[in-house]
Amino acid sequence: MEISKYLDSTYLKTPKQSGLSEEETLKKVYELTDEALENNFFEVMIRPDYVKEIKNYLNSKSSAVKVGTVIGFHEGTADTQSKLAEAEKAIADGVDELDYVINYEAFKTGNIDLVKSEFVEGTKLALENNKVVKWIIEIAALTDDQIVAITQKMRIWAEENFAAEDLKNIFVKTSTGFYPTENGKPNGATFEGIKIMLDNAGNLSVKAAGGVKTPSDAEKMIAMGVKRIGTSSAKSLVSDEKAVDGY
Repeated sequence: MEISKYLDSTYLKTPKQSGLSEEETLKKVYELTDEALENNFFEVMIRPDYVKEIKNYLNSKSSAVKVGTVIGFHEGTADTQSKLAEAEKAIADGVDELDYVINYEAFKTGNIDLVKSEFVEGTKLALENNKVVKWIIEIAALTDDQIVAITQKMRIWAEENFAAEDLKNIFVKTSTGFYPTENGKPNGATFEGIKIMLDNAGNLSVKAAGGVKTPSDAEKMIAMGVKRIGTSSAKSLVSDEKAVDGY
């Protein structure tokens, strides 16, 4: 199986989170990009601040590697207009794909209208600009029933508001990789969580992010129906090494 074409190779730590300088962080982003070029990964997933520079770099290489970025990362609690403004800037900078963090805390407290509004508006902005859009639901913060419910809602909202041919470009994504868990609980994709999402996503695509440790794990998720895998250890997944995934 050609795993590389499913991989969104990811570096999302800020300088503060990593303890690196701005210059060292940018160097890591370039290293990630060069690794994607060398291994034909589908995409590099980076913070919005680096989109323009990396897109220009990839264009200079005449590369087909896509540039993705995160919106409302990582808590998802920013208001809708802030998320849209962040997405508009990324689009202007040349981004190919937008990975929004849905306001899962609002969903958990029953504010469904807010969640629906940001889903519809954020998706509309992406599709009108010919971008792929992914919605991170943060499965580690949700119960199984909540994973079912939010995935079903996104499917319904997508079907009600967008053309059938666009649904393949709308993803439900598992995780940010930054959610703090306790007692060894996974904070990324799990086979159980992926199955729930696939069973309820209908014609929407599913992305597994975080927690994919081995090529066999990646192959199993792809065989289940996952269309994309987000990982900070993409090279390990194509070289049969155990990954240490930590966005």
